[in-house]
Order: sequence, then C-alpha cells, then structure tokens
Amino acid sequence: MKHLKVYSTILLLACVIYLSSCSASKEAGSMKKTINGNWTLKTIAIEGNNSIINVKVFNEANNNCFIGSQWNFISNNGKGSYTFPNGAEGCVATTRKIRWSIYEQKGEANKFQFKRLDDKNNPLDDNNGYRLAIASLTESSMQLKSDITYNGHPVTVIYNFSKN
Repeated sequence: MKHLKVYSTILLLACVIYLSSCSASKEAGSMKKTINGNWTLKTIAIEGNNSIINVKVFNEANNNCFIGSQWNFISNNGKGSYTFPNGAEGCVATTRKIRWSIYEQKGEANKFQFKRLDDKNNPLDDNNGYRLAIASLTESSMQLKSDITYNGHPVTVIYNFSKN
C-alpha cells in the first residue's frame, strides 16, 4: 500500500510537470490578450525590392486586396477571420475563417501563426499555415513581418495593423 502511494505521488507530479511544460508562457498569453479583438490592416510594405507592386498574400489575393481588410481575433479559442471588400482591380470580396496562435520556440522571438480554414473549419493549403514575426505589438497597433522569396530573391512583407 505504501508503494502505491509513492507511485501515485510520482505519477501525479510527472503529469503536473508535463502539463505545465505544454502550456503557453505568460508572454504568449499576454500577446494573445493584446491581439484579441478587431483590427484593420492599414498598409503593406515590401522591403528588399522597391520594384514589387503586387505579390500574392496568404495564398489568397494580391497585397492591394488586403489593404483596409478587417481582421477579427478571438483569443480564448484561437479562431478569427479576415474580410476584404471589392475594391482594387482584381479583388473579389472575401471573408476567410482562420485559426491562430502564438508560436513559441525556445531561444527565438514569439511569432504569430495562422491557418486559413474552409467553410467547414477544415485547414486549407494542405494543412500548412503562415508564421509571421511580431515586429511590434501594442494595445493599438501591430506590425507583422514575413520573409518570402520573390523572383528568386528574399524580400520581407510588412503588415501594419491598427486596432479598431
């Protein structure tokens, strides 16, 4: 009986340690809380090649379609959406559901990540998503950066959001 209590205590302690190691850090939790809400994507800049005017963003549409888009982030369940209206040439009104989170990798800065979802909440893009560096995050603004290759050359796409 005594060995059973010791074994149970060790098992419980191991479970607590395992579960606490899987939970998001306080920093990631704070970032999710700050991101929670409605945002507008105000501008998109491309760093590293001044001649780029249009680039396809998030496997959805060209960057001009996303300017002025509305983004909604719900931190308690990691769901959200983005919507852009008809506007720039070639842009079709679109609302896309997403699943988002803060990606944490030891020794690296936290990143914002999301997957596009279909109408049945299944991941698109062969279950691949997007991971963007969080360049800055305040209660009223957020800047995300994504490194991509354009015509064989590395460039950085910079997304500037303001909170509604």
